[in-house]
Amino acid sequence: MKKTLLLGLGAVAALSFATPEASAKKVKKPNVIFILADDLGYGDLSCFNEQSKITTPNLDQMASQGVRFTDAHTSSAVCTPTRYGIVTGRYNWRSRLKKGVLGGYSKALIQPGRATVGHFLQDQGYHTACIGKWHLGWDWNNIDAGHKNVDFSKKVTHGPTTHGFDYFFGFCGSLDMAPYVWVENDKPTMVPTKKTVNKSKQAWWREGYTSDDFDHEQVLPDLTKKATAYIDKRANQDKPFFLYFPLPAPHTPILPTAEFKGKSGLNNPYGDFVIMVDWVVGEIMKKLEEKGIADNTLLVFTSDNGCSPQADYNQLATKGHDPSYKFRGHKADIFEGGHHVPYIVRWPKKVKKGVSNQLVCTTDLYATMADILKIKLKDNEAEDSYSILSALKLKSKADKRQNIVHHSINGSFAIRKGDWKVAFCPGSGGWSAPRPGHNKEAFAKLPKVQLYNLKEDIGEENNLQAKHPEIVKEYRELLNEIVYNGRSTKGKKQQNLNMDKWPQLKAIK
Repeated sequence: MKKTLLLGLGAVAALSFATPEASAKKVKKPNVIFILADDLGYGDLSCFNEQSKITTPNLDQMASQGVRFTDAHTSSAVCTPTRYGIVTGRYNWRSRLKKGVLGGYSKALIQPGRATVGHFLQDQGYHTACIGKWHLGWDWNNIDAGHKNVDFSKKVTHGPTTHGFDYFFGFCGSLDMAPYVWVENDKPTMVPTKKTVNKSKQAWWREGYTSDDFDHEQVLPDLTKKATAYIDKRANQDKPFFLYFPLPAPHTPILPTAEFKGKSGLNNPYGDFVIMVDWVVGEIMKKLEEKGIADNTLLVFTSDNGCSPQADYNQLATKGHDPSYKFRGHKADIFEGGHHVPYIVRWPKKVKKGVSNQLVCTTDLYATMADILKIKLKDNEAEDSYSILSALKLKSKADKRQNIVHHSINGSFAIRKGDWKVAFCPGSGGWSAPRPGHNKEAFAKLPKVQLYNLKEDIGEENNLQAKHPEIVKEYRELLNEIVYNGRSTKGKKQQNLNMDKWPQLKAIK
């Protein structure tokens, strides 16, 4: 009897001192966390830019433990379209959104019945969550009567829980787009009774309804608490989990909290806000270690496009910092600065650390997960998504990405294959010079096509379209094939939406 009691006490003691790794249930399928920064430049991270004046120790650590991609791109140079590509594995211009972004009151962009990476992972036994900035639209109650008549006491429809996410907590547009209301699982957490506005240089937001529980400056910390709490809850469950974590930073309003103000030493809140984004990544990695699930969690970090001019490039230049690195342009542009972004993948149990120069697009999450789980995608799923497993040095029979289509804020197209990139527009197609609609007389004299050899000219300074018309012709034909086939991957032809309302097609024919 005494011996039995001692054995029982020993077992209790062993359980009491069990490590997190021992207590966490072993799951063969990896957990997945996709962290998406908002308007973060390639040159902002010290692990990507040796000249960066911003120190990002947590992202540097993540890069040192995983794979750092040097040739990664967003599918668009602005927010909404890139998010559409991440979630659907499809280029945004195949949807109704041919240019620009959605607003805070915009209706749902993803069509009913369109498969998403959330749906796909739900079908494979995952619990799925989105916490953060949705910016893909949903239908506010009574929105057809106008945004002034929205009933915030009622649920929204066609939101994240309709599109493959078991749980959602966040807001609809950007942090500078009204309304400023938290929505949790389709229901606003409070009915807004006031309006707020901020007109300062970098911390501005548009006037609009604001809930009492919505504090712009605390949004990033609040989302981080929600994300770590979600990991806490899901860590020891039987189901693996997928957390899509789209941050609202360092997009405007640029609002680092008190503990981060001045931390970058750049005399610019943008640098401080980037450091705060790095802190968020650190909190996620810390939580994964604490719960003992870091080794079996595929952690991805990237940005939705290049840095915005709201960061104040001229002021940052006085400190020797360039968010766009060596690239021309910035957010909204067809140039590399608009869509060439940092991209890091860490999966300690499977992936050895290193650097990859393989061409990667933010649409590629969907096919990568299908490759990991060994599931064949349907013809109407993830039409522009390629697995990146081979770049992670893992076994894969999937095709590698050979080309990528770029898209600017005004709907201009470019296509990249190998060292060459052809842009079918004069100027930037965005906000940097030469800017469409500005200095029209000079703009009219620009070549209608731009051809750059990125291996020799990453700054896109030498337009070679006149010297190599055969390359322009080849790439034009390839782009047309990708557009009109409704896909860039192998499979049956698919349909794009609203082809008759697509004036930009004239430029690529």
